[in-house]
Amino acid sequence: MYENFYKLNAKPFNVTPDPRFLFLSESHKEALANLLYGIQERKGFVLLTGEVGTGKTTLLHTLIGRLEEDTKTAFIFNTRLGPRDFFQYMFEEFGLPFEARSKSDCLVALNNFLIERLGKGQNTVLIVDEAQNLDPSVLEEIRLMSNLETPTEKLIQILLVGQPELAEKLSLPELRQLRQRISVRYNIRPLSREETRAYVITRLRIAGNPHDRIFDEKAVDVVFRLSGGIPRLINLVCDSALLMGFARGERQLNAELVQDSVRDLELDSIPRQKSNGGLRGGFRRRWSNFTSIFRSS
Repeated sequence: MYENFYKLNAKPFNVTPDPRFLFLSESHKEALANLLYGIQERKGFVLLTGEVGTGKTTLLHTLIGRLEEDTKTAFIFNTRLGPRDFFQYMFEEFGLPFEARSKSDCLVALNNFLIERLGKGQNTVLIVDEAQNLDPSVLEEIRLMSNLETPTEKLIQILLVGQPELAEKLSLPELRQLRQRISVRYNIRPLSREETRAYVITRLRIAGNPHDRIFDEKAVDVVFRLSGGIPRLINLVCDSALLMGFARGERQLNAELVQDSVRDLELDSIPRQKSNGGLRGGFRRRWSNFTSIFRSS
């Protein structure tokens, strides 16, 4: 609706994980490096956590695009599953026939599949997004899969990705064996104020605006305060501001307009940050007030 008004050739702040608009902050770069290291060095279990909307799923799509061509990947994002459904989902992702297999049949078939791939020098990766939703019984089954190994190498690399609640779940006594097997851990941080500005500039540039004349400096400050540096919230705030700016005929957006544009979203009730960088105490609790509007990534 507002693209022509602002001389854009695409909507710069869609909430879908469009790889064209990828922005890697320092934290995202570090996260990607940790994921690649864990896979390429066959470390077994890798854990990635981050607040809702910090771009974990987008990062996973980027990761898959950077893996070697002969790496076989199963990407599971629907985690409201029991053990049997989880195995069936995974088998379908790997292209293996599932039929009505027993658990032992599944493990034998999976082991043979992994051994064959290892013999060809090929890596195999299981990525579980939204892993905080997994029942502890399913997490235990995933741990048992890590027993599929040779004396020197892990046959399958397993990435557990989720919200901070995932780390809390892994602290349960019954999951201590899984927790001890995690070789690589990383938590994605929200964007700082300067990274937020760079994020806005980058997305506008990719959408066709090379000069960054739309949001003034104070407007970016408001975007940062309202979003807490969470990329998905930055997108929602900026999209609302552009829409209101278009409706008012404003070519450049100031702080007041940005603030006005999000009143219906109730984002202006988020307490201000005390410093750049990570969110301060209680944000996760405050975030729960908005889950009816924003879904997890």
